Amino acid sequence: MTYPYPQLNPPPFRWMARNTTEPKVHEWIRTIDPEQAAEYDWSQVDVTIVGIPLSRSSISASAASENPEAMRQAWKSFVPYSIDEDVDLTPLHVVDVGDVRQHVTDIPYCHRQIKEAMISMRRTHPHALPIMLGGDHSVTAMLVKGWKEAHPEQRIGLLQFDTHFDLRSVVELGPANGTPVRQLIESGTVRGEDVWNIGLHGYFNALSLKKYADEHGVNYVTLKKARQQGLQATLQEALADLERKVDVIYLTVDMDVLDMADAPGAPAATPGGMRTDELFELVLQAGQHDKVQAMDIVCLDPHKDVRQVTVKAGVYVMLTFLTGFMLRKQHNRI
Repeated sequence: MTYPYPQLNPPPFRWMARNTTEPKVHEWIRTIDPEQAAEYDWSQVDVTIVGIPLSRSSISASAASENPEAMRQAWKSFVPYSIDEDVDLTPLHVVDVGDVRQHVTDIPYCHRQIKEAMISMRRTHPHALPIMLGGDHSVTAMLVKGWKEAHPEQRIGLLQFDTHFDLRSVVELGPANGTPVRQLIESGTVRGEDVWNIGLHGYFNALSLKKYADEHGVNYVTLKKARQQGLQATLQEALADLERKVDVIYLTVDMDVLDMADAPGAPAATPGGMRTDELFELVLQAGQHDKVQAMDIVCLDPHKDVRQVTVKAGVYVMLTFLTGFMLRKQHNRI
């Protein structure tokens, strides 16, 4: 047994803490002393953050493996307070538990580690909400499979903000970043009817993928239609449908859902995508729902980024989700 559990390495660096009543995000999020990890008290932890530095499974070249560290570095530019919602996040006990151990070339090993890490998280601190910083989108299939193995009695719903279906052929591409949703459906981990994708647009999904989605009952709303009927109304419809059917909802945010002007560091970002403010509103709403119990942020390549535009958007997504989660906790206490 190592660290808090065997699949993890400690964070690659630890910020120097200082005594302050108004910390920055990097001073607020806690880390664990590796020498005391075995005795760590998880009972008061609300949220865990784990990095998944994998991008060798990307269809196109990507350095998304560098994103967890880039987002941690950017924490120093933010404070844990939302002036828009007047929400102070500091009462939340958030712990950065580090990165899933990965191999330089062995992708199947990497994927097994990711799945096993999720199982360990659910067994070690099942009450804490996990936020995963990818990594490419292939990690989502492994994380959800790990959740299912840890909780076989639960029916899992997948809420996906994405430009793409991610339903490409596993036979053709293997467990890549274009196939995670198909992997989950074909493995029986998630039912097609329990998938909701919001954000599809333009000329970036083949007709065969739409047909596959229709055949398997996948729910999807194009960005154009979502804007016509209202993004928040669209998400409310998705959440209401999932709430009736599933026990837990896993939120996956592919940063390529953003317009390429807003996300130069998302390798597959395209023209015509979401604005950042639209994505933030959706994430805030999702964070407030009781059944949304996990989230990942994927497909962000800091090497392609410009002036940290996408990295900071990724941190903003994380903090916005935590703001929704804090509002949820406040509401449940009333």
